[in-house]
Amino acid sequence: MTRLSIAIPSKGRLKEKSEAWLAKAGFKLRQKGGGRGYSAELNGLDNVDVMLLSAREIAEGLIDGQIHVGITGEDLLHDLSGAPETDFDVLRRLGFGGADVIVAVPAAWLDVETMADLEAAGALFRERHGRRMRVATKYLRLTRRFFAERAVGEYRLVESAGATEAAPAAGSAEVIVDITSTGATLKANDLKILRDGVILKSQAALTASLKAPWTGESLKPLRIMLDGIEASARAQTMCRLEMSTPVAEADLSEIGLIPIHDRAALCPSELAREAAKSLAERGVQTVAITTVEQVFEAKNPVFENFVKKVS
Repeated sequence: MTRLSIAIPSKGRLKEKSEAWLAKAGFKLRQKGGGRGYSAELNGLDNVDVMLLSAREIAEGLIDGQIHVGITGEDLLHDLSGAPETDFDVLRRLGFGGADVIVAVPAAWLDVETMADLEAAGALFRERHGRRMRVATKYLRLTRRFFAERAVGEYRLVESAGATEAAPAAGSAEVIVDITSTGATLKANDLKILRDGVILKSQAALTASLKAPWTGESLKPLRIMLDGIEASARAQTMCRLEMSTPVAEADLSEIGLIPIHDRAALCPSELAREAAKSLAERGVQTVAITTVEQVFEAKNPVFENFVKKVS
């Protein structure tokens, strides 16, 4: 028997946003041992183990199968995994923690605008200096993979331990591969992103391990969790219409509504005003439009697709 293990970021804005996102789906986090505890509980999910770890630890745990489900950055997942398609499955991208993994060069390199230009510059650099141009990065695997795909070979990697964007100015590298959200720090260090140098558009993601031991005991709470998450996501695009007089379900369906009963229906938010107008034309005197928190459906394609991958 294997209990579902869930890992949540342990600090910073990623932790705060992850907690808020889970709470919106109906799973409020309660940290054990106060603010310094590294285990927690999620209301509404029984018989699960909830851990608070760094984003990197979560990515490593998902890849090696020590954690069933976790929230971490896609950049870490793709950099640490040698085979993303068999190591993990991104269940839902969360819309926060966004940043791009990019290739940047000194702004003064006027003739270098693309990866092809970078390869040509690398060959010229080696001819002039007798060594390969250095690329500083924390993303070693991502960089090798991307440069190979773009047929760039005139370089050598320098693993960055500090502020990567400062490497060219410090003389420790000529090029960098780093993560950026606004590009402001790159500009402050007189760097520019190559036109085709976006390696990955990353954001925080709810991710499941394909290497973890999945059993009925671990899949059952995962279904409960994903039902809540999908219901919350679905609700963001819908509203509820309350009618002062009954309307036949067939008539509600005819104008694109999802009947709840003869005085209430669900509707895509962008169609709500037109639906209210159509109901008025059918004799309904008053229609109230309200928001909804969650909309559950019997089927959950996200869960069903994942089960197929681990069966």
